[in-house]
Amino acid sequence: ERPSWGYARALAERLGRAHAALDLQTGGGEVLAAAPKLPPVTVATEAWPPNIARATALLHPLGAVVVADADEPPLPFGDAAFDLVVSRHPVTTWWEEIARVLAPGGTYFSQQVGPASVFELVEYFLGPQPPEVRRARHPEDARAAATAAGLDVVDLRSETLRTEFHDIGAVVYFLRKVIWMVPGFTVERYRPQLAALHRQIEAEGPFRARTARFLIEARRPR
Repeated sequence: ERPSWGYARALAERLGRAHAALDLQTGGGEVLAAAPKLPPVTVATEAWPPNIARATALLHPLGAVVVADADEPPLPFGDAAFDLVVSRHPVTTWWEEIARVLAPGGTYFSQQVGPASVFELVEYFLGPQPPEVRRARHPEDARAAATAAGLDVVDLRSETLRTEFHDIGAVVYFLRKVIWMVPGFTVERYRPQLAALHRQIEAEGPFRARTARFLIEARRPR
């Protein structure tokens, strides 16, 4: 299920108004490429080489430049270089660097993964997780970090969604794609748990998990 705030539409609106935009951790560039209009200056960063190649092939024809970046401070851009910085599902958020590259009055707009997202599946394989792990990526922590970096948080909203796995193949695909959920996951290593979960899905229907997302919008004061 998708968040009710319509991130893609809101992102497109902001990109349409911007002059210079930066998309951090663009992945394969699919989200940025889906916008109907890009700013005159559009730059994307990405760390993983296969994604860098994919994003370059997808975004260059649209006039956007892809920069290979290790996703560690500092960002390879000058101060106040962008009036819009965006990021969807960033692994890390370097708030001080975002504040530095934003022009006065500029905006950071991001949809992020919230706390304990899909942990029903995580804990099925790894067992109960400690409270500090379950609380990680809390939206209020993002608010505090943005404020500490000198940004004004103008919007912060959370949503709880539902993820359903209708067969064990979907579970394996998910855990092999989202590799940080169950570190070191392989079918061989977790074959007994996978077999048991397969029987459970066959007998009881889809395995359901809670998905957490939050949207944050912050501005650099003029």
